[in-house]
Amino acid sequence: MKTKFSVILALFAFCFANAQQDQVDSEMNSAKGVTFEKGDMFLEGSIKISTGGDADYYGFSPKFGYLLNDKFAVGAKLNYSSNKIEATDEKTNVFGVGAFARYYFLELDKKRFKTYAEVGLGYGRNKYESPTVSDTSNSITADLNVGLNYFVTKNIAVTFVLANVLAYNSVSPENGPSSDTFQLNINLFENIFDQPQFGLLYRF
Repeated sequence: MKTKFSVILALFAFCFANAQQDQVDSEMNSAKGVTFEKGDMFLEGSIKISTGGDADYYGFSPKFGYLLNDKFAVGAKLNYSSNKIEATDEKTNVFGVGAFARYYFLELDKKRFKTYAEVGLGYGRNKYESPTVSDTSNSITADLNVGLNYFVTKNIAVTFVLANVLAYNSVSPENGPSSDTFQLNINLFENIFDQPQFGLLYRF
């Protein structure tokens, strides 16, 4: 009797394990052939971290997007970042809002990989602090990024920002002259882990 019970228990455990694996495989296979349609929406959170050098940088940028068709998306975004320079004890905090337009131009691995180019425009409120000075300023930013989404299911994707191709920043301090900076980066094959930017996307 004990032997039969043990065999039945072993068969049950084996079947349960197979069912769990089949469910995982089904979820992974469901990500194949993911296609966007007009009216699809997504929430995305992007994280940027840079530590170990002269400065520590942390940034978080949640986004909401709406698909106009299978290639184009538009949306709104928020942004928070903190940059601290250890040697001089200087710290800058930025909070901003903005809008973006995204174009998906390449699909790989049965459409699990979706590569995109994104143009963004934003307004920020910056607070600078040092041991001797405290100042608040406003900023206007524009940028062009290249990134990709990798879908692990039909609704969930991992997001990577591969390169910041163009960046423009105009800062107007309350106490001092305004300044404009422009950056062009044509090296799209730089080490993306120097300043990793990643996050998750949920499509609904």
